[in-house]
Amino acid sequence: MTRSTVTTPPPGAVRPQALPGAPAPGTPLGPHYSRCFGCGGQHPTGLHLNATSPDGITVTAEFTVGEAHQGAPGLAHGGVLAAAMDEVIGMSIWLLQRPYVTGRLETDYLAPVPVGTTLHLRAWCTGVSGRKAYLEAEGRTGSPDGPVAVRAAALFVEVGMEHFAKHGDAQALIDEHHEYEVNP
Repeated sequence: MTRSTVTTPPPGAVRPQALPGAPAPGTPLGPHYSRCFGCGGQHPTGLHLNATSPDGITVTAEFTVGEAHQGAPGLAHGGVLAAAMDEVIGMSIWLLQRPYVTGRLETDYLAPVPVGTTLHLRAWCTGVSGRKAYLEAEGRTGSPDGPVAVRAAALFVEVGMEHFAKHGDAQALIDEHHEYEVNP
């Protein structure tokens, strides 16, 4: 993974452990929001990621590239692949039980991803330092152990819940909040 110093944990960053109250291994995590482009089941052309955590510290998901996700004819659009990386990383951040937003996302494209391909995604946190969380993800083709087609590294920044109310739809936040996302 080619990454900058911005997405590399600094010395002293702590790797998170599974927290009490996290979803049980294999439990579906559910969407951030029903119309979220990445994980919402009600978004007509979204990625519809369904994620689980096998161990309380990583997240796995699958995404099948559809016709609506192509850039060049027959191939996934790079921005859609970056969105899939951002989404699986964003779902893994739930396991820290604090609200975070993407500060930086770096993506390496290693192989073309044809329409119809299922990407097996995995994300994990490499360290937390203050309000910053450092994360990585990969997307593999064919199987969870198949060849890596895309990798990402990210910096997420912890924010207060008021961030989402101020800049988004406060009522939707209240209506669709999941207890395991953020423990007050």
